[in-house]
Amino acid sequence: MNTIGQILRFTDFGESHGVAVGGVLDGVPSMLKIDFAAIRHDLDRRAGRVGDLVSSARARGEADEVEWLSGLLDGVTLGSPIAFIIRNTNAREEDYESLRDVYREGHADRVYELKYGIRDYRGGGRASARETAARVVAGTIAKQIIAQEGISIEGALVQIGDETDTTKFASLLEDVERAGESVGGVVECRIKGVKAGLGEPVFDKLQARLAYAMMSINGCRSFAVCERDATGQRVSCGIAGGISDGNDIVFRCRFKATATKMKEYGGRHDVCIAVRAVPVVEAMAALVIGDEIIVERR
Repeated sequence: MNTIGQILRFTDFGESHGVAVGGVLDGVPSMLKIDFAAIRHDLDRRAGRVGDLVSSARARGEADEVEWLSGLLDGVTLGSPIAFIIRNTNAREEDYESLRDVYREGHADRVYELKYGIRDYRGGGRASARETAARVVAGTIAKQIIAQEGISIEGALVQIGDETDTTKFASLLEDVERAGESVGGVVECRIKGVKAGLGEPVFDKLQARLAYAMMSINGCRSFAVCERDATGQRVSCGIAGGISDGNDIVFRCRFKATATKMKEYGGRHDVCIAVRAVPVVEAMAALVIGDEIIVERR
């Protein structure tokens, strides 16, 4: 399945080392003036061009220039599907030639070939985190939709490996990189301004829809709504009985360490994928909340 959402529906496409990745975002209301600078900023965050941790977290550099194909006129939404592509300008197939006949442990290589009878060995194809660039574009548009309702989304990296002291993150990543290893991490996301009443009490619980979206992100291994603050006191996670209660919605996503280590295989791989996952988590949260709001209006 390459589509998520009921009315605000996002479909993405493309492979890691194909011509481009891209997406189609349908259900966007008309007359929304798009903030392209915000999209550029979130793409730069995902690419590792913003922040203090990016030098040791990023393995592949791409320009990530968005080409808009439909749905906009002078930067304003028409109400029709918004289609876009992001060309892969730094794809180097030769980096993966040694993997043509190798199943990398912990990757999707083997299961893709078992399912489809063929696989794209060039960086993992659809299983690559490269496809999340399209998610960020669509999700940042969704952020702008929900901002009209007074809703904002803030993500943060709160743990790398077992370390929770953010002042030690940079040196930890440098040590891991020097060792040719990789490390996992935890991203926390806070959704502010959601009114009570979003979500359903049984199969479409709000936390279930959020979990579905987060677990679709490559490398995400767990999702949990937060029930305690830093002091251990029980707090509202913003959802009760599957329905938003008016408080901030807070959840955490745990990302695994990159399965491929630099010293074992060729290719290009992040030291810690959680660093660049923060804007992706925000994007998927925005798509879910935006869809919920539009559904409630119908």
